[in-house]
Amino acid sequence: MLQSRQDPIIVRVVEQPVHETSIADVILGSLGLVGVMVIAALLLGVLLGGGLILVKRMTARDGLDPQREADNFRVTPS
Repeated sequence: MLQSRQDPIIVRVVEQPVHETSIADVILGSLGLVGVMVIAALLLGVLLGGGLILVKRMTARDGLDPQREADNFRVTPS
C-alpha cells in the first residue's frame, strides 16, 4: 500500500480586535451618568415642590392651616 504524502493543513484563526477602554471613554461615560442623575434630581425636586405647594393651598382653602389660626388668635408658638 502506497500512501500519498499529504501536506498538513494549517488553519489560522483571526480574532476580532478588542476595543480598549481609554480615559476619554471613562470620562464621557461618567459625565453621561451625572447628567442623567441631575435631570432625575431636578424632576423629583419639581414634583416634590409642586406637591408641597398643592398641599399648602389645599389646607389653606379648607381652613385646616394651624398657622393661620394661630395668627388669627394672636397666639405665639412656644
